[in-house]
Amino acid sequence: MTRHFLSLADLNAQELHGIIDRAIELKRMLSADEHYEPLRNKTLAMVFEKSSTRTRVSFETAMTHFGGNAIFLNPRDSHLGRGEPIEDTARVLSGMVNGIVLRTISHTTIETFAQYAMVPVINGLSDRFHPCQLLADVLTYVEHRGDISGKKVAWIGDGNNMCHSWINAVKPFDFQLAIATPPGFEPSNDLTDANVENVSLTHDIQEAATDSDIILTDTWASMGQEQEKADREQVFLPFQVNTELMAYAKPDAVFMHCLPAYRGYEVTADVIDGPQSIVWDQAANRLHAQKALIDFLMVSN
Repeated sequence: MTRHFLSLADLNAQELHGIIDRAIELKRMLSADEHYEPLRNKTLAMVFEKSSTRTRVSFETAMTHFGGNAIFLNPRDSHLGRGEPIEDTARVLSGMVNGIVLRTISHTTIETFAQYAMVPVINGLSDRFHPCQLLADVLTYVEHRGDISGKKVAWIGDGNNMCHSWINAVKPFDFQLAIATPPGFEPSNDLTDANVENVSLTHDIQEAATDSDIILTDTWASMGQEQEKADREQVFLPFQVNTELMAYAKPDAVFMHCLPAYRGYEVTADVIDGPQSIVWDQAANRLHAQKALIDFLMVSN
């Protein structure tokens, strides 16, 4: 049966832990110049409604390392969203390629696409989830501090798609997540209600950050929210991650950001460029986490 990765909920805890372990192994193999090319003559289609740096480069590089090819399609290059039904695009691409990464505006689009696709579909980002980034985040923490189980993670800022993916991660990876958002910017109730034993909500950033092992944030205005940027800056300014907030975390706590970052807004320069920041390893690990995911979906299954 074709497996998809639309959110972390599509894989069980054992499979998710296996992908993290496999990413570490594939990263070691690359460093040792050990060639592993299981996808020779295989093609990954990348259909992006939203622009990207890390997602595009990491998936294309992953396919190159695996001996395969990647085809990038933006809205101008395909009929997705330009009249052709999503179902038809999914059927057509499935007959030509071996896997599809879809980076889209609406999560409903990717759910419909996967329903009609006959090859693995990977969520490269939607308005509801960003699961590929989450895999890289967990991988990075494991490399720097070890097992994330039992740790406290503090999410500061918008209850957005990244926040949703961290909520989905609490049970399979067994950690506590404290979320601090401005009123009205909380994550979806259905996700928090399903994870009440591991997730707490507050509007107090100091409460969320206290004794945390990781402090996370994201841009205050994501793609598609540019018109709201000025208003959001006023609302989110008290939710900035700075050295004062980091002081509430544990002494060995790390700072993470999925990027792009805007210094002086959601995070100060001295934090993101400081000794507790692991964002650059986090970004680089998109490659290794996605290689492990592709290996799982397109080779092992």
